[in-house]
Amino acid sequence: MARKKKAVEIIDAPEAEVTYQPITETIEKNYMPYVMSVIVSRAIPDIDGFKPSHRKLLYTMYKMGLLTGPRQKSSNVVGQTMQYHPHGDMAIYETLVRLTKANEALLHPFVDSKGSFGKQYSRDMAFAASRYTEVKLDKICNELFTGIDKNAVDMVPNYDNSKVEPTLLPTAFPNILVSPNLGIAVGMACSICSFNLVEVCNGTIALLRNPNTSLERMMNLVKAPDFPGGAHLLYDKAKLTEIYKTGVGSVRLRAKYRYDEENNSIDIIEIPYSTSIEAISKKVTDLIKEGKIKDIVDVRDAIDLSASRLLVFELKRGMNKEKADLLMKKLYKLTPLEDAFDCNFNILIDGSPRQMGIVEILSEWIRFRMKCLTRETEFDLEKKQDKLELLTGLAAILLDVDKAIRIIRSTEKDSDVVPNLQSAFNLSQRQAEYVAEIKLRHLNREYIYNRVSEIEDLRKEIEALEELLRDDVKMKDKIISQLEVIKKTYGKPRKTEIVEEYETIDLKNDEMFVENYNVKLIMTSEGYFKKITQQSLRGNDEQKLKEGDFVVYDEDTDNTGELIIFTDKAQAYKAKVSDFDLCKASALGDYLPAKLNMEENEHPIMCKMIREYNENHNIIVAFENGKAVRISMKNYETKGNRKRLTAAFSTACPPVGAIYEAEPMNIMLFNNGRKVITINSSLIPIKSTRTSIGTTAFSLTSRQKLTDICAVREDTEELASKYKKRKIPAVGVVLEEESSIVFKTLNKRG
Repeated sequence: MARKKKAVEIIDAPEAEVTYQPITETIEKNYMPYVMSVIVSRAIPDIDGFKPSHRKLLYTMYKMGLLTGPRQKSSNVVGQTMQYHPHGDMAIYETLVRLTKANEALLHPFVDSKGSFGKQYSRDMAFAASRYTEVKLDKICNELFTGIDKNAVDMVPNYDNSKVEPTLLPTAFPNILVSPNLGIAVGMACSICSFNLVEVCNGTIALLRNPNTSLERMMNLVKAPDFPGGAHLLYDKAKLTEIYKTGVGSVRLRAKYRYDEENNSIDIIEIPYSTSIEAISKKVTDLIKEGKIKDIVDVRDAIDLSASRLLVFELKRGMNKEKADLLMKKLYKLTPLEDAFDCNFNILIDGSPRQMGIVEILSEWIRFRMKCLTRETEFDLEKKQDKLELLTGLAAILLDVDKAIRIIRSTEKDSDVVPNLQSAFNLSQRQAEYVAEIKLRHLNREYIYNRVSEIEDLRKEIEALEELLRDDVKMKDKIISQLEVIKKTYGKPRKTEIVEEYETIDLKNDEMFVENYNVKLIMTSEGYFKKITQQSLRGNDEQKLKEGDFVVYDEDTDNTGELIIFTDKAQAYKAKVSDFDLCKASALGDYLPAKLNMEENEHPIMCKMIREYNENHNIIVAFENGKAVRISMKNYETKGNRKRLTAAFSTACPPVGAIYEAEPMNIMLFNNGRKVITINSSLIPIKSTRTSIGTTAFSLTSRQKLTDICAVREDTEELASKYKKRKIPAVGVVLEEESSIVFKTLNKRG
């Protein structure tokens, strides 16, 4: 039985009122709180050198007693950290992994670890699950928590107000420059490289002794960044000065290697901190597949427990130390074996991000450390003053212990004991309560005398602490003494070797990096270019061309020269022969306007392979108005690696063609009236400027224009002599039908 559909009653509801909010107000109320949260609470480190995630994790381990106790399972540490850091267990564990000794991400790891924690230099070496690994705090963490229980830093409630945690760790050394830190916030990022602990301590000590320490002096003490992965640092004083001054710049790192003669291989020992062995391996493998590297037969991962090698490049037969060094120069340029570390020293100072140089960072750390030490000293002073007050009260009853005992025994009410002792011995309430709480067995002269004997030492200690608080110089001396102990206890030699003299590698301009072989170069009238090996031409020299296209340039040469290509827009483009990929005769080749990023409707009119820009070699350009110009090739030589030259020749009239002249030669000029002249190129004067309008070579009537220029070849010399002219300008001779067919066939001209 079919169910009846209920009628739907439509009620006209009033339209909801639309509330408009300015975009600036939306950003301010909804977006900016998120931005500040990411900057302050997640991505940017504070002056103690830690992000909140690092700080909460280390403090959890400190409260768990892992500074002195045995290792505990990482899963336990991660679980305990969640009381301070409300994030997923994997996010916390990944933070823990980076702080471990086994991961090798830090010069001075904060976590002593047992188990597999992966490696910083390998993205594929996964760390073991937290239930399998064990951790505790490393000894250097003693310098992170010094004074934390003496009110050295502010303590704030955790996210659910069940515990308190420090806002900063009172680090006794400038950890902000010793531990590398990377972070991406909203609208800003930080990238802080690590420096050697001993050098940083020396720089800080110099700044403590002289706040006006120069940047030059600081660079002599803190020589350069020092990375956990070692490698070579290519020292560039100008760039390092900029980093030390502003906190922004980059340093270049090169991998360390050795040539293994016995196994005919290159062993990569250390790589730049900013890359990974997988990235290097993939790039080298790709180069081998593309045919750009032919000396390497295999690339393999060689990481083992000894960590003596990271990668091995097995070489083809016939290699030696000299050839291996040359190969590494090429690999430095083409792969991440040479890489840059970009520095951006953004640090939170009093809750606000600031970009600072080295001296400014150390000055801020000194200010922070002075504040921590002041609070710690005030805490000690207060404790000693309290103790002195109590012992002074105890000393008062030393004169008559029996009287104190009688007062206590004769007092009927417990609440009257303290007031009675106060009045009898002139004590404060705290002193009287302390005396009243002494055990009966301690109410003897020997015990009281021994305790009272501490009073003099306490007064001296209090006086020393008060003097320390009054004198900034003494406070700085104390920080200096702490830094001296720290660098002696934890200091290590540099891992990253500074290389001041090194070779700048430019593959484009250095032919020794270009594989050389014989090639044939071809350019067509439509602008297609081919680079073909002589081997592939054997038995097949028929070129595939578009319909109506024809070859205007071909040359047998090799792969190491430079091409200069002139266009109909009076521009010259430069390119290396090695920049072009090999192709077959059956392919169309590279389309030059696209390959060289030419302008719209711009087409090549001449191509030539150049080894040197000889002042006795020229380019001859012919124009529609019958003029021609001869320009020395020396005018096209450039010092830089320029790709395009504007105003290569005059733009007063459209060009019809161009010819390269190594020595005087016979050339032919054609007009649209089927007339032609043959002249020697020496008749055309050489002009000193590229933009000269040239000299009239072909006398034209008002309706005529020049259409073509070509060089006379040996096999057309006899025919061309029929149109020979001894001087210019010259009147054209009607082109014979027979000659027209020959020139069209042999000179490839219509």
